[in-house]
Amino acid sequence: MRQPCVAVIDVGKTHAKLTLWNTAGELVARRERANQLVQGREYRALDVTGIENWLADTLSAVGAMSDIRTIVPVGHGAAAAIISDGQLACLPVDYEQSIPESTQIRYRGLRDEFEVTGSPPLPGGLNLGAQLYWLQELYADRFEHDAYILTWAQYWAWTLCGEMATEVTSLGCHTDLWVPTANKPSALALGQHWAARLASVRRADEVLGTLSKEWVAKTGLSSETTVLCGIHDSNAALLAARGFDEISGRDATVISTGTWFLAMRTRASADASLTRMAQGRDCLLNVDISGNPVPTARFMGGREIERLSTGNTLGLQDGSQPTEQTAAVREVIRTDCRVLPTLASGVGPYPHACFRWDHEPGNAAERHAAIGLYVALVADTSLDLIGARSQILIEGRFAQYETFVRALASLREDCEIYVSSAQNGVAFGALRLVNPYLKPSSTLRRVEPFPIALDAYKSAWRMEAERLERFQ
Repeated sequence: MRQPCVAVIDVGKTHAKLTLWNTAGELVARRERANQLVQGREYRALDVTGIENWLADTLSAVGAMSDIRTIVPVGHGAAAAIISDGQLACLPVDYEQSIPESTQIRYRGLRDEFEVTGSPPLPGGLNLGAQLYWLQELYADRFEHDAYILTWAQYWAWTLCGEMATEVTSLGCHTDLWVPTANKPSALALGQHWAARLASVRRADEVLGTLSKEWVAKTGLSSETTVLCGIHDSNAALLAARGFDEISGRDATVISTGTWFLAMRTRASADASLTRMAQGRDCLLNVDISGNPVPTARFMGGREIERLSTGNTLGLQDGSQPTEQTAAVREVIRTDCRVLPTLASGVGPYPHACFRWDHEPGNAAERHAAIGLYVALVADTSLDLIGARSQILIEGRFAQYETFVRALASLREDCEIYVSSAQNGVAFGALRLVNPYLKPSSTLRRVEPFPIALDAYKSAWRMEAERLERFQ
């Protein structure tokens, strides 16, 4: 007899993943694909057709070895779909697509103040409102009649079951559309009539419906398979972290690592002074599944690591011994080797600084050490901006990058730095929407700092990073 399972679909920016879990919270199977982008006439778009075809094939394959009872969609931020007459009115915009400057100028004159939404002005389409405004200029007729706006995770829920929804973790993710402290649409969303177009706001853990006849035929799954509303990916990671005793109920910070590194401070007071202090440095208020504001600082850590290591991120987790890591870090400091921000222009705590190497190393071990120190220094700055203290948990793809996590522990000796050994934090958080009492099967590991003083290195790095930011 096939065991009952939950399928979590995580449609991220660079990868789409499907994980299968049994009722005890144990991982049964994992599938993954690299996402592509589609170049249209006016803009670069997300590959909905490719993801959908992969999803149908993958659900069919894993469904043959299990009894999938529930599907939970997860999606990255800054993405939405316009649905009209039961179909996509236009392809969802890739948030890294540039938007014409004239459009951006008009849009920025309409958006609410940062103190109201906790959403900073961001480049390209990283503010979802900017995407909607541009699409409205390009295709005004597609926002008429019965058009609805669905956030990204909820687009996939609609694809599977036919029920439309939006949800607060995606609406509160630097969209300009939501007021986190009041749990309501922004003046911008109301003024542009987008609030009326938003599909109804539902809870992330709410069952929207059952698998449609079309998807039953595509996958062979049961027509009784339920589909949940779903959740924003970083908030799923936060929900997973709250399952650990070291984090649950505390003023702790979770650093979710992937393409983006997001530091989310849970149980903190999201007062106006905190958000005002962070303006212009890629800090914002996220919203958790209960609608509570979550002070957040972020930078494109995964993207920067890939560029610095020429795409060979596996080499950064090469299993070198602690003594070898320490020796490489010592040599980087001795030679005053530094990576200075920023490789991902327009984002992070130094959004306008121009990247450069100081004394670029000649061998792989020292290069890996220098990159790890750089990411730790940027993360340390981001943590300062949201007032992070006490417990800090690093989860996700780069939690096993030892130079990075050990350097961060050295930089923040007054904090307890933990890493999660699980590689499925986002998926496990989504699973907790089905059973909120599930506890992670793994334990957290307390990170051992380097036996090296990093104060002088940090001081020199920050001084130069701030100089580069100031004089751009």
